[in-house]
Amino acid sequence: MSAGEFVQEQFVGMPRRLFRASPSKLLTWVDCPRRYRMQYLDRPAPPSRPQRAHTSFGVAVHNALRDWWDLPTERRTPAAGAELVRSSWIDVGFRDADQSREWRELAQRQVVDYLDEVDPAHQPLGIERTVSLKTQVFTLQGRIDRLDDRGGELAVVDYKTSRWEPTDDDARTSLPLALYAAAAWKMFRRKCVRVELHHLPSGAVASHEHTGESLTRKIAEAESIAKDARRAEEDYAELGVDSSRFPATVGPLCQWCDFRAHCPAGQAFGPEKSDWAALEQPAVRT
Repeated sequence: MSAGEFVQEQFVGMPRRLFRASPSKLLTWVDCPRRYRMQYLDRPAPPSRPQRAHTSFGVAVHNALRDWWDLPTERRTPAAGAELVRSSWIDVGFRDADQSREWRELAQRQVVDYLDEVDPAHQPLGIERTVSLKTQVFTLQGRIDRLDDRGGELAVVDYKTSRWEPTDDDARTSLPLALYAAAAWKMFRRKCVRVELHHLPSGAVASHEHTGESLTRKIAEAESIAKDARRAEEDYAELGVDSSRFPATVGPLCQWCDFRAHCPAGQAFGPEKSDWAALEQPAVRT
């Protein structure tokens, strides 16, 4: 009798454990089961590559926009946002000091331009707020960049710093945004159907108004992904790395993958991108 059969026999009739999920975990499974295995299941986990420059850029901007709301209202100025970028700058992944300085100054300009349009007195309901959602299939946690109170209803705001300008269709199809909205609606017992992508490089705002029905469909989509991932995890518990449920999804993303060094299939696709490649050309859109 296998270990899996023994467990099933001993606990017949017991409720099945809920799958522990996050939006990023679900999307990792969709993108590449091999990367999912290395990131979430393998122990010890294979070491991932150092942080790339575009990630350092994005983290610094997100941190500045988070910390800006912690300032007293009278100090919430665009210039204060620029200073927060400078003080939180992450000098990792850049080609050299000159490139790092150039992109730090660009980040400061983008934050200043963005905050010029923000009312410092209109305090959001949450900044980097952790929300949770439980269904019959999974228990999910995620973190919202900003949760706004819009006249009694809530709106989910996600900051974007990549060179790709998001569209309203991107906001409509985004699984994480929909799950955040559903979780916020349930936690705060206030309607939350509006989701927005705020693109700092262009100043554009991509948005979508969900309905209760469309959020329900998105939850069902997440449950379907979670069921697939759980079946694979159960197979991994019995067979380990010999499980056949974790094939590599080979494609352009392989050139950017943090676990590329441990995946021959991904290495065969093409040369790895440099740490600063996304600053010179758009990264692969996901």
